[in-house]
Amino acid sequence: MIAAVTDLDGRITGAHRTWIQRDGSGKAPVYPPRKAMGELLGNAVRLGEAQDVMAAGEGIETILSLRQALPIMPMVSALSAGHLAAILFPPHLRRLYIVRDNDPAGDAARDSLVDRAIGAGIEAITLSPMLGDFNDDLVSFGLEALRAQIRVQIAPEDVSRFMPRAP
Repeated sequence: MIAAVTDLDGRITGAHRTWIQRDGSGKAPVYPPRKAMGELLGNAVRLGEAQDVMAAGEGIETILSLRQALPIMPMVSALSAGHLAAILFPPHLRRLYIVRDNDPAGDAARDSLVDRAIGAGIEAITLSPMLGDFNDDLVSFGLEALRAQIRVQIAPEDVSRFMPRAP
């Protein structure tokens, strides 16, 4: 899997590569299974164009999993906890969902990003997984359980705006 890392203007500043097994069941048995290059700090892998609301998390797999539950919410993957704490905010951002990993590094990145967001006048809401991250939750519990878990964590107006209606 190859993903472009871009700045707020959409200029490519780097790339992230993840080697995946042929059957898609996990990362390939190579070391290291992931590699990034370029100007990463402050930049991100972007899914959608952020306006007033976006979600930001560490890993691409985590963000792609959350994107299954919130398919039109703009999201960014910062690629690591340290980089998550340093993401740059789009100029019109008013609400930031911080997609934390359930570990000490995820807690530290969340805390730093909450402080930065509040300092910039941006509402910060933390989204927490049940397991290690939202990819673990999606794989272990399925999409409907992930949607139910997210529905109670996001602002009510964002449920109707970004979450698809049940079939």
